[in-house]
Amino acid sequence: MKTGIKASRLRRATAVALTTGAVLVTGALAAAPAQAVSAPSIVAKGGYAMNNANGSTLFTKKADTRLSTGSTTKIMTAKVVLAQPNLNLDAKVTIQKAYSDYVVKNNASQAHLIVGDKVTVRQLLYGLMLPSGCDAAYALADKFGSGSTRDARVKSFIGKMNSAAKALKLTNTHFDSFDGIGKGSNYSTPRDLTKIASSAMKSSTFRTIVKTKSYRAKTITKTGSTRTMATWTNTNTLLGSYKGAIGVKTGSGPEAKYCLVFAATRGSKTVIGTVLASSSINQRATDATKILNYGFARLG
Repeated sequence: MKTGIKASRLRRATAVALTTGAVLVTGALAAAPAQAVSAPSIVAKGGYAMNNANGSTLFTKKADTRLSTGSTTKIMTAKVVLAQPNLNLDAKVTIQKAYSDYVVKNNASQAHLIVGDKVTVRQLLYGLMLPSGCDAAYALADKFGSGSTRDARVKSFIGKMNSAAKALKLTNTHFDSFDGIGKGSNYSTPRDLTKIASSAMKSSTFRTIVKTKSYRAKTITKTGSTRTMATWTNTNTLLGSYKGAIGVKTGSGPEAKYCLVFAATRGSKTVIGTVLASSSINQRATDATKILNYGFARLG
């Protein structure tokens, strides 16, 4: 009898233990998804990502540290152009020798615009954002700045870039160039650049341009004939390698190292972010991929 009672108690205890264990296991499984997503390690000095829908932070690494931006500066260049009142994207701009001389002197990335050709504002924006043309950036700054001399117009345009940063309440951003070839005081942060890009992405024209992998412009020559330019290829390798990638802009330079402002959409969710001062072209893409994967995992 005693043995039977003991056996019965043992069975009840075992049942309780098993039930408790099941609850614990179920609880652990329920909590697992949130716990399983750990922040990735990136090589870049600084990184940031946010939910583009509401601006909530998804990833940070020295997100508010001022760093050189390289050609990611051109996001603001495009934003300022697209914000001009009564903008005519089909207005033509004649390419000046000064633009060509500038890229040669600085050994800068270029769209290989040809002096004397008439190029539309829309084409210049593609030349700015895809091959990262500093000649296209110069042409746009000259066109949309105010003043009686080219230097005055460029200075005015850079002023508009800084005014746009102030309007976005960015306290860690300053531009001293229209293309990122700065004079020592061209800087931003991963968080600020992400906010600039998010603001620029409100423009449908900007969105169309930055997700385009390649573009071939037809320009008008001095003699009035049509020139088909060599294809401009987007320097953002994520467009061909990351599912849902929709932009935004690469940057590089001796001080800036390798930078990438990136965005991708999956379903109704868009993650947008920045990596600054990574170690190589491939590494900045790897860093961005890790952050995007993490961002989407957090958004669920």
